[in-house]
Amino acid sequence: MRSLALLSFLVLTASLSAQQPPYDVFPAADPPYYRVRYEASTQPGELIFPVNYTVWVPPGVKSLRGVIVHQHGCGEGSCKSGLTGAYDLHWQALARKHDCALLAPSYEQPEKADCQMWCDPRNGSDAAFQKALVDLGAKSGHPELAKVPWALWGHSGGGHWAGGMTLLHPDRVAAACLRSGVPMLEANPARPTIKVYALPQTVAGVPIMCNLGTKEGVTVKEGRFAGAWAANETFFTAVRAKGGLIGVSVDPLTSHECGNQRYFTIRWLDACLTTRLPEKSGGALNPMPTKNSWLAALLGTEATPAAKFAGEKEKSVWLPNEAVAKAWEVYVKDTAVPDTTPPPAPTGLQVKDNVLTWKAKADLESGLAHFIIERDGKEIGNVPEQPKNSFGRPVFQGLQYSDTPTNPLVEMIFTDKAPEAGKKHQYRVIAVNTAGLKSE
Repeated sequence: MRSLALLSFLVLTASLSAQQPPYDVFPAADPPYYRVRYEASTQPGELIFPVNYTVWVPPGVKSLRGVIVHQHGCGEGSCKSGLTGAYDLHWQALARKHDCALLAPSYEQPEKADCQMWCDPRNGSDAAFQKALVDLGAKSGHPELAKVPWALWGHSGGGHWAGGMTLLHPDRVAAACLRSGVPMLEANPARPTIKVYALPQTVAGVPIMCNLGTKEGVTVKEGRFAGAWAANETFFTAVRAKGGLIGVSVDPLTSHECGNQRYFTIRWLDACLTTRLPEKSGGALNPMPTKNSWLAALLGTEATPAAKFAGEKEKSVWLPNEAVAKAWEVYVKDTAVPDTTPPPAPTGLQVKDNVLTWKAKADLESGLAHFIIERDGKEIGNVPEQPKNSFGRPVFQGLQYSDTPTNPLVEMIFTDKAPEAGKKHQYRVIAVNTAGLKSE
């Protein structure tokens, strides 16, 4: 029987290794992007799916201080969406500010395969991820990538993965945000393939944010994702009981889709990375200070300074400072986190045969919604013409279910179809963020 089981395992992994579509169409990985791909392993205990890792390194960075990991969820569609994660201009703004790389895996999981075979890091994805850091460090000329701290974000099964990595390596994780998925701390007879984790005391020092939609069991108690809140509450309660720096942010508009979570999550991560990352690459993570913390009742909508909080602190939502707490209060009410900072002005505008091309960076707080094109001081178009996003605020790059840009990527290009013959025109491009603020 054991030989037969091993033979079946080898046949399965061989067939998975040969699979290409829908994972064979992805953006080019020219510098500052780098990519490695590993075939499925035939060794028991190792990763049974092929996996593709793409990393973006901020141009001009001398030494990386960390790596931000954007981890997709389960299912073929979500796994495929990971192919564009490193190209997200909004997440790049966060990475650039902190001299971090931005890394996005894409596990080539067939639609009906067991997601636990990658989203549980103990099934080989932990080792594959750390190998990728070494190999991508060598490719990019940043060998320090293999040793820098991690900031982890994951959706659904990616939340299981990010949370699992936090429990396995609390000393490496600067902060972790878990959208709609958390590691299991108690056995679930209905999901026997999900292995439970031990909860180390050292995880208490890692800032963690549990983020999910209200329709995942908070206000809507039935349906496919209704069990998410119970799992999140169990995980939150256990970590908070150890004194953990853990919070909960409930999206009041969504179910399992990611919605507008990035407009709060990126600010939360920014606050954590500002404090936690060592000033120079190679240093130890700094402890997260608590003197400026704010607290809120679980599933509440108002936060107060920790010293003035009247509820049970051991069951309260932890928030790192007043600015994040104020953003959290708005997010859990309607997700319309405000912004007063306009996006950076576009650069490198070129015009050739009436075709305009340019470059632009995203606003850290509110990303990029679209660009306004002007000819001789008058608006003649927008790029994209109608920005779209089925899951939240319309954004320039569009967004897929696991919060990654649409594929193929939207380009910064515009064709002036009605220039005046024989006249030399003056063109301007203006960036607009998702809060409606315009750049210079």
